[in-house]
Amino acid sequence: MSSPCKRREMDVMKLMMSDYSVEPINDGISELKVEFHGPKDSLYEGGIWKIRVELPDAYPYKSPSIGFVNKIFHPNVDELSGSVCLDVINQTWSPMFGNIKILF
Repeated sequence: MSSPCKRREMDVMKLMMSDYSVEPINDGISELKVEFHGPKDSLYEGGIWKIRVELPDAYPYKSPSIGFVNKIFHPNVDELSGSVCLDVINQTWSPMFGNIKILF
């Protein structure tokens, strides 16, 4: 099994190789800015959505923090803070989840 640091690096690389725009914040891999287009044939089509992802030192054993930077109205997003409110990110997190699966 790889170390938490290696796993974080691998998950960030997978995210960077995806169809999403990914930029590190503060020249590291613990904080990322991710931009993606709203899915076709959805209420979000045509929008560009920006999220901030924070990976804790204990990632993947501790869940990431994910929040929208721009305003979005969705039942799983806190309207004031932009935090994504899903039990899979908070209470039921498991190291088997990866950022790509959780985010999109």
